Amino acid sequence: MNQRRSNIEIISDMLRIGANGAGKTEIMYSANMSYRQIQKYLKFMMAQGLIDKVEIGNPSVAYQVTEKGHGLRQSIETVLEVLNFKEPEEK
Repeated sequence: MNQRRSNIEIISDMLRIGANGAGKTEIMYSANMSYRQIQKYLKFMMAQGLIDKVEIGNPSVAYQVTEKGHGLRQSIETVLEVLNFKEPEEK
C-alpha cells in the first residue's frame, strides 16, 4: 500500500532516530525526508521543546531529544499500537 506518512508519524520517526543524538543528515536520510522537510520539522520541534540543538564541535551540530520529546514519542507509539497502525515495539 502506497500511503503518505502523517505529520505525527514523521515526528515520531525523527524522535526515534534522534533519541541518542543525531545529525541533521542522519535524521534526514533515516527518516526519508527532503532538506526542506527536515528544516521545517526541526524548527517546529525545537520551538515546541521536543529536541535541543547541541554543539559537538566546530561546525558540527547534533539534535538531542528532550524529556518532553521522549514522552511524546512514547505517547505516539501507544496511540498507533492501540489503533493497530503499528506492531508493539520490543523493549
